[in-house]
This record gives sequence, C-alpha cells and structure tokens, in this order.
Amino acid sequence: MTFDEYQRESKRTAIYPSWGNNFIYPSLGLTSEAGEVAGKVKKIVRDKGGVADEQTKQEIGKELGDTLWYLSQLATELGLSLSTLAEQNLAKLQSRQKRRTLHGDGDNR
Repeated sequence: MTFDEYQRESKRTAIYPSWGNNFIYPSLGLTSEAGEVAGKVKKIVRDKGGVADEQTKQEIGKELGDTLWYLSQLATELGLSLSTLAEQNLAKLQSRQKRRTLHGDGDNR
C-alpha cells in the first residue's frame, strides 16, 4: 500500500466535527496518540529494563497505526499528500546527510 492509497482509504473512516474543514481535531488526535506511544515506551524503560517484549511491540504498533491515521487526516485537512510529504522529508534528510548537518538545531540547516 502506498501513502496515497492509505490516505485515500483512511479518509473513508474519518468521522469528527466539521470533517473536511477542521485541522484542529486531527492535530489534537495526533499529539494524543504520540503521547500514548511515548507512555508505552516510558513503561518499557521503567518496568522492563528497557527491553520491549513482543506483546509490547504489538501494542506500540497499534498506537503507531493510530498516529498514522491522525497524521493522514491532518494532511488531508491541509490538502497535503502523504507521499509528497514523505518524498520531501527524505530529500531534506538526504541533503543534510550529504552536507553533514544531520546533527544540530534548526529547521533550515
């Protein structure tokens, strides 16, 4: 499945207030789901000595899927293509790698 296919198909399951004209709802959902991922990782550090067992990996995978869904809806609300975003992000990272600026601060390095 491509990013664009996922974005198109996931849009069919989007039910929230002012769908199609509400970037706030998926923004909040995205941060909420990312927080759930972070919480599960925190518990790996706290309770499991930093080692993720298969069950925990599966649980994190489900939360990552939810994060992807909200990311997709936010991109859709803003008229952005996930495929284009992925391509642009890789190009940016490859440019930084080539220029040896992967480390450091700032968006425009």
